[in-house]
Amino acid sequence: MPPEKCAYALARYSRSPDSIEDSIRWVHTHSSEKFWEQFYFDYGHASIADLGHVVICFEGVSELAAIRLEDEPLWDGQAKSSRYQNFSTTNWFVPPHTRGSRSEATYHRILHSLSEAYRLLHDPLVVYLSERHPRPPTMMEADYWRRIKARAFDVTRYLLPLAATTNVGQVVSIRTLEKQITRLLSSHLSELRTIGEDLRNACARPPANLWNELCGTQEGASEPLAPTLARHARANPYYMTVYSDLARQAKEILHAEGLDQPHRWTVHESVDLIEPHDLVDEIVTTLLYSVSHAPYRDLLALVQSWSEKQKREMIEIGIKQRGTHDELIKEFRSGYAVIFDILMDIGAWRDLHRHRRCQQVQQSFTTLHGYDVPPPLIEAGLEREYRQTMDTVYDAIEQLKQQDQEAALYAIPFGFRVRCLFKMDFAEAEYIAKLRSGVKGHWSYRTVAWSMKQKLAARYPLVGEKIQTTPPDVEDTLNR
Repeated sequence: MPPEKCAYALARYSRSPDSIEDSIRWVHTHSSEKFWEQFYFDYGHASIADLGHVVICFEGVSELAAIRLEDEPLWDGQAKSSRYQNFSTTNWFVPPHTRGSRSEATYHRILHSLSEAYRLLHDPLVVYLSERHPRPPTMMEADYWRRIKARAFDVTRYLLPLAATTNVGQVVSIRTLEKQITRLLSSHLSELRTIGEDLRNACARPPANLWNELCGTQEGASEPLAPTLARHARANPYYMTVYSDLARQAKEILHAEGLDQPHRWTVHESVDLIEPHDLVDEIVTTLLYSVSHAPYRDLLALVQSWSEKQKREMIEIGIKQRGTHDELIKEFRSGYAVIFDILMDIGAWRDLHRHRRCQQVQQSFTTLHGYDVPPPLIEAGLEREYRQTMDTVYDAIEQLKQQDQEAALYAIPFGFRVRCLFKMDFAEAEYIAKLRSGVKGHWSYRTVAWSMKQKLAARYPLVGEKIQTTPPDVEDTLNR
């Protein structure tokens, strides 16, 4: 069934004594458009839209766009894996305003440099890994080389820029789809706004019917995917302005306190478990955190020194443009007992970003925190080549920032670090620490997961010590 009509049938099913078959027959003879206009859009019965689901694929979008597509808490999907596929022949996204500008040459030079290093380091890594981890007699040769190459891609993906193009497939409810379209149309990035427009247009058209065509039948997709939603989805003034308003306020405050300067930050570990603190202080600190690059702990100390009036002013900025039906921005999702401030490389963070049963507040991508060096590169004697590329790219990105900040953002490679706040309950912390510390994982997030367990065990030994994790020095390279 078309998603909107499916949701209509299930909504009626829950509100009548009829069987689902009778509800479907009833819906077939009544206007689903009128139903949606009245109950979803006029009366705000948003839960109805949870009952209709769609499968949508995005092809040739940037890695940056893929990250933003996945930002919905209630989201199911997968992106093309940079750990298992060769990205050396991939295309790169170029912002429309960059094409033909004086910054375009610098932008392409950065991407070419990264692409060359990605390609040149792969084969020596495969040779090194195969010599260090010979094929067991019980493992098929094709399976062995697939695993060795995947481990090599684990390393070379540090050189992939956010501009690398990828594919994303998702299964979402109509409700989540509406939120996603709204977020995309409200973005300051032109690529995301274009994707939002394409997504809205796709809802107004019948979906692809390839499966039935392959099966030799013409049944199925002859109606628009979600036509009522397509007419109403639009940019949201609250989401379009709130972060720029917060950034303006924070810029003054952080400059006055020196918290816009990295050398003024207190040195913390890459995984910092924050002590429980007042809910209002948490909200205000998180609002500041989202538009800065400073550690959460330093910002919290500042906020805790403020008067109630200062805190109220920051909260007011976060809600003043909010409309009647607008959800609060995610920075207000506070009150979780376990809060981690984590600084890690973008590539490995992409894996932690997939966890949905927690609240994530990511700071913007930057070169400010430096980059990580994958241990296998050091062991294989390839560290110098990698550092030369990354240092050259860093200088070029700094130059590009002066001309084109959006292009500079897309040029950032996965090896650079990003700071992200993770708020969760203990069960989710236990799940992440156990799952992500396993030998099948990437060394970067394995180290983070192990550290999460150690922090919890130190603070809450009665439950933290029960978390079953695998130390990062326990390896099994051929286990995927």
